[in-house]
Amino acid sequence: MTYLRTKIVKHYNVGFVFRSLVFAIIFYLYLTQKDSFYELLRTPFLGPVSTLRILWAVFMVTMLSHLFPSDRKPMSLLKRKEETYREVKGYDELELLRYVQDQNKKAWYVMLSWLILNAVVGMLYLFNVIDNADLLMLTLFYYLCDYIRIIFYCPFQSKIMKNKCCVNCRIYDWGHFMMFTPMLFIKDFFSWSLFFTALIVLIHGEVVYAKYPERFYEGSNQVLQCHNCRDKTCQIKRKLEGRRPPEGD
Repeated sequence: MTYLRTKIVKHYNVGFVFRSLVFAIIFYLYLTQKDSFYELLRTPFLGPVSTLRILWAVFMVTMLSHLFPSDRKPMSLLKRKEETYREVKGYDELELLRYVQDQNKKAWYVMLSWLILNAVVGMLYLFNVIDNADLLMLTLFYYLCDYIRIIFYCPFQSKIMKNKCCVNCRIYDWGHFMMFTPMLFIKDFFSWSLFFTALIVLIHGEVVYAKYPERFYEGSNQVLQCHNCRDKTCQIKRKLEGRRPPEGD
């Protein structure tokens, strides 16, 4: 399979490098300044500007661009918009219903597993085994993993959802909610504003999915079919997993 450097692939590659650098820099501070790590990030270094506020701004811009995507965004995000929907003429509505029911059931399994995992994190925090610094570092780890799952490997796709790519992913809009779940346990504006904005992103995606399921199924939306895909973000993942290239590559 020829590796196609589409605009979206380049976007994800640049994003992965950026997130890796952010994680590496903050992780270095975490390792070397653990005792004062969280307060260090809150300390202004240029007027009111602090490292924590810069991170907050980056995270919020990312979520707002998800709620109000431009035409340059990937089809995994744009597929929910009316103007990008291309109906498959005469599609089977019963088959669509079966698909939606199956994906909803699997999505609940993902949500349950994620909540259980982070409930453990919450318990560790409540019993003072971990602190704010650890939760922030975990959030940044999730922030990096968000692109790892898109480019390289996604356990939810592979083990539970069984979909073929991010463009067809039922839970693509859940990324920010998952990313900022640890922020729920820190009681300040920085953390709660991120968590509840992420919750709005998730709810918005779920409302659109419930109202217009035909936009999320390749049997009813032509843009989700492999030969019409403009993103080609599945290439590295397919190579690593030894899967055959989709039709049209």
